[in-house]
Amino acid sequence: MATDTGSRPCCSSHTSEDNNTNGVTIAPNGNHEGFTAVQTRQNPHPHVSRNPYGHNAGVTDFLSNVSRFKIIESTLREGEQFANAFFDTEKKIEIAKALDDFGVDYIELTSPCASEQSRKDCEAICKLGLKAKVLPLSFLRQYGFTSVETGVDGVDVVIGTSSYLREHSHGKDMTYIKNTAIEVINFVKSKGIEVRFSSEDSFRSDLVDLLSIYSAVDQVGVNRVGIADTVGCASPRQVYELVRVLRGVVKCDIEIHLHNDTGCAIANAYCALEGGATHIDTSVLGIGERNGITPLGGLMARMIAADRDYVLSKYKLEKIKDIEDLVAEAVQVNIPFNNPITGFCAFTHKAGIHAKAILNNPSTYEIINPADFGMTRYVHFASRLTGWNAIKSRAQQLNLDMTDAQYKECTAKIKALADIRPIAVDDADSIIRAYHRNIKLGENKPLLELTEEQTAEFAAKEKELAENGVEVSA
Repeated sequence: MATDTGSRPCCSSHTSEDNNTNGVTIAPNGNHEGFTAVQTRQNPHPHVSRNPYGHNAGVTDFLSNVSRFKIIESTLREGEQFANAFFDTEKKIEIAKALDDFGVDYIELTSPCASEQSRKDCEAICKLGLKAKVLPLSFLRQYGFTSVETGVDGVDVVIGTSSYLREHSHGKDMTYIKNTAIEVINFVKSKGIEVRFSSEDSFRSDLVDLLSIYSAVDQVGVNRVGIADTVGCASPRQVYELVRVLRGVVKCDIEIHLHNDTGCAIANAYCALEGGATHIDTSVLGIGERNGITPLGGLMARMIAADRDYVLSKYKLEKIKDIEDLVAEAVQVNIPFNNPITGFCAFTHKAGIHAKAILNNPSTYEIINPADFGMTRYVHFASRLTGWNAIKSRAQQLNLDMTDAQYKECTAKIKALADIRPIAVDDADSIIRAYHRNIKLGENKPLLELTEEQTAEFAAKEKELAENGVEVSA
């Protein structure tokens, strides 16, 4: 059972026969067997309540950028490093246009030095006239020099600064890194475009080395400095503290790139903003090297819970599902069932207590309004966990009126069947209809066609539930 998600129409949700009978729901969330999408205006979702413990608690943190951040979308750079990824030029253009329409501030591309096709793709995307700025990734020196020739709006310069990478990757010392970074930054700036310098493996780099090089590039006018948790080792507290320290050293913007190896990418991104970061790197579905980086959709979920008005003013959130479907198909993966916002179960409520509260006021068990993302809310009533309020709501959708006592008795019968075997919406609806018919006609016909063994088991279960006083009041 799906309920309307707010003041706006519920996007493309429907069932068979004008929502009054059984059917498989087709909605942005996917097909929900055992659920029925029915439009109703009975439970609008009020604005999300402020978190009394969050940054809106009444004391404003002047360094926090939770309400003024920008997104550098890296699906076409970091995402190309995902194991399954292969984007031809046509697909890259389609993804770039979709991200631009969504409202991302920057689109990061694979270095044009990676291959001849990468260079051609970079040039093609630069000619699209997107609102978002286009930035290729470049590894210092010749890569930075070559990138500016493709028509980009800026260059993202990066080099490893940890002892691991200096010893086992490029073999350069910090003096070389600093001098070369300044050389490339001055060159890129001379072309009238913006430039970012980022360390790689920042959280395993020496802090003095980091602050020294960040200070040096800030003094020559770099637009942004970047912090990269390249191996996903950082905790939210570590991210906050490093960003906070860096904020006191540089005047320029601060970008952060966070891998998800330990599952902290979204939390780390949020803490980075609280510490003073201004730009967050994302990719659609979080795809990237290994298990990827901060996912665009997941970050939007986190940020809309923090500042709904700001997020709604900047981004077309209803586009998230289409973008994720586009990328998921391109890299041949399924969207996880528990994916923030777009997962199959993201806005599904099953327990009776939850269902009752959701039907009264969705804010009771939802911090995010699914309507903001063009998604649909579902209340599951065909299970042993259902409560009589959910059954009452479903019966009313079927135009079947009963007393509260009768709804409760009907609920007990549905729970009894669900204790015997899994039940679908058809089973629950059949019980509701048959029970209502028996009441109106004064009959006592079987509620379902069951085998003799099932009938005996069903009767025994009804008796057991009655004797044990099973709660159906939720």
